[in-house]
Amino acid sequence: MKESKLVVRYLNGRVAKGRTLDFSSTKDSFHLLSEDDPQNPVEIRLPQVKAVFFVKDFIGNRDYDERKEFDGRSQMMGKKIQVTFSDGEVLTGRAEVYMPNRKGFMLFPADPKSNTEKVFVVNGSVKEVKFL
Repeated sequence: MKESKLVVRYLNGRVAKGRTLDFSSTKDSFHLLSEDDPQNPVEIRLPQVKAVFFVKDFIGNRDYDERKEFDGRSQMMGKKIQVTFSDGEVLTGRAEVYMPNRKGFMLFPADPKSNTEKVFVVNGSVKEVKFL
């Protein structure tokens, strides 16, 4: 499996950053090698997580205002959706598969310039999903 850079946002607001080799959308947990302590993997349990962000880098660009609209040039497959989390955060993107009875689903951001490549949205943290 390819190593992925992740930002994990917990339901309680906590954030963890690191890398993983064992994330699976079908499992209840995975391991994160923290940037602060890469020798000691931490088990991340999905029921405690809001979403898992697969990122290009950990720095990002705080000044960049990510677009929430689709530009029409994207060739990405999937349904356009807007996800509202229980804490009020809203993400817009495309999902190839959305099944509310599963652990979660992958969302690909509407903005191709986003630092986020994809997001694993945990269904238990979602307030509403709208198809656009």
